[in-house]
Amino acid sequence: MKLKHTLAAALGLAAVFGFAAPQAAMAKEFRSADVHPADYPTVVAVNYMAKLIGERTGGKHSIKVFNQSVLGSEKDTIEQTKIGALDMVRVNISPFNNIVPETIVPALPFVFKSKEHMRRVLDGPVGDDILKSLESQGFIGLAFYDSGSRSFYTTKKPIKSVADMKGMKIRVQQSDMWVAMMQALGANATPLPYAEVYTALKTGVVDGAENNWPSYDSSRHYEVAKMYSLTEHSMAPELLVFSKKVWDTLPADEQAVIRKAAKDSVPHMREVWDAREAASRKTVEGGGSQIISDLDKKSFQDAMVPVYQKFAGDAKLQALVKRVQETN
Repeated sequence: MKLKHTLAAALGLAAVFGFAAPQAAMAKEFRSADVHPADYPTVVAVNYMAKLIGERTGGKHSIKVFNQSVLGSEKDTIEQTKIGALDMVRVNISPFNNIVPETIVPALPFVFKSKEHMRRVLDGPVGDDILKSLESQGFIGLAFYDSGSRSFYTTKKPIKSVADMKGMKIRVQQSDMWVAMMQALGANATPLPYAEVYTALKTGVVDGAENNWPSYDSSRHYEVAKMYSLTEHSMAPELLVFSKKVWDTLPADEQAVIRKAAKDSVPHMREVWDAREAASRKTVEGGGSQIISDLDKKSFQDAMVPVYQKFAGDAKLQALVKRVQETN
């Protein structure tokens, strides 16, 4: 009887470890999503990360990027990543604002003094702490990518001051803070998935939207919204995250490879981004867009006080904002 139980226990352990060992050794093609086209810097960066992972795992692991919203909007793919249906996702940080409070801080209007300041903040302890805060909600924060400076573009009239925005219907990301920002500016916020913006601009569902140079170009929004006002009101970064549900199934050495590859993809992304930003501006100017630089930027900054009070009003987020502002 004792021998029978011993054999059963041994067989049970063999079954467990026999199943687990091949799983740990199994090669995997991680699935990642992005709303942008194949040549967009964020897609290029994740493909570069895939190359690094392939090299560093001897070809064992790779990444397949499903770009151009084929798996849904950023909100959709965040949900898929949380449940493990997707392994990774690259999104703007703003859709996370309603999920992880710490992600609000880098998305706050005018919180960064410059592109260089933004990079120093996100590459340092503040950025690390924000990435760590995602874990409690089922995500592993891997890296921040650049998203440039976001500015408004419109179909009917240029924006030169806050007064020009009164009553305008402006597409925003699906984030409570972005809705509040438009309300503070006197505009009517219209949250829409990125893939629907071109048609909304063309048909008059919205009077304008806001984004960076490469998105304004690659989405071809400049064809239907010809006036681009350099408000540069946000440098909300892009966020690369991994599903914690999937992450927890990986051995520690493979987790380390993925983390390192993600971090190492950031300088490459920035190099591609800077070149793409310059090229995109040239494209849209050549396409007939009117670039408005003589605007009252201070009127936009002053209007953001209630946004800070509402979304970064508690002591924890105020302290995080202070750390951002104190980063040299």
